[in-house]
Amino acid sequence: ALVVGPRRFNRAKLEAYECGIEPVVGEAAGQRFPIKYYLTAMLFIVFDIEIVFLYPWAVSFDALGTFALVEMLIFMGTVFVAYGYVWRRGGLEWD
Repeated sequence: ALVVGPRRFNRAKLEAYECGIEPVVGEAAGQRFPIKYYLTAMLFIVFDIEIVFLYPWAVSFDALGTFALVEMLIFMGTVFVAYGYVWRRGGLEWD
């Protein structure tokens, strides 16, 4: 593509891509971008996926037996430990 493709450059193609937001020039250019939205989304995804693992277990609870009950209690304990860690670190605070 580099050999046979067109080479029409314009000002928009040469600028850094910032998700559709116009790049800021000047005093705000070096500031850090807050990542609170991304952390909240990642926490939602992690806990949502962990909860999805509960559905197949709940559907076939009678057929699985005691071993599956113990394994699910260990799994849920791990989820609650992670939840407590996130809570104590302030990951659920929205400031």
